[in-house]
Amino acid sequence: MQPSAAPDPVDLAHTHVRPAHWLATATATAAVVALAGLLQPGPAGATATAGAPVSAGPAPAPAAADATFPLECGPAGRTVVGRQASGDLDGDGNPETVATAHCEAGIGTPPGGLYVLTRGKEPGAPARVVATLLEPRLHRHVTELAIRDGAIRATLLGYSSPDVPRCCPDEKEQVGWEWRGGVFLRTAPAGAGA
Repeated sequence: MQPSAAPDPVDLAHTHVRPAHWLATATATAAVVALAGLLQPGPAGATATAGAPVSAGPAPAPAAADATFPLECGPAGRTVVGRQASGDLDGDGNPETVATAHCEAGIGTPPGGLYVLTRGKEPGAPARVVATLLEPRLHRHVTELAIRDGAIRATLLGYSSPDVPRCCPDEKEQVGWEWRGGVFLRTAPAGAGA
């Protein structure tokens, strides 16, 4: 066997670890980490310029209470807003409101309509009606209203003939409307029966 050409480890002074060596290594490592933290790049993405408005996401749904509905309530009557639902119906990222509205009546259940509202054209302008889904002349009443997956869902009560008392609707149907090709098309939700 040949003797090793390497010196005996006992003879090498730098192979003995001392506390000062560990302290110097820890200090150097901490300095490198701190320097790397200071030199980080800013967050990626677009930045706002001074004075530019910052968008906080989509605007709130239009308020139905402020809208003018296409109802003729007479000089003493006023419009009453009933059921409401909000959601993005046309896929533009901004919500619309669907609302029922009828003329105030002393007794009975006056016929009402179902309307789609969007925000006014100017900031602070009241909501405006962009579609009439259910005309008051059809004498239907909305008892349930929701927006699911961008589609309007409603339960309608109505009358099979003019002889049926207006207090007691005898027809019930589940209906829906979806925005397609620039218009609201009436659909029957899956599993709906008349």
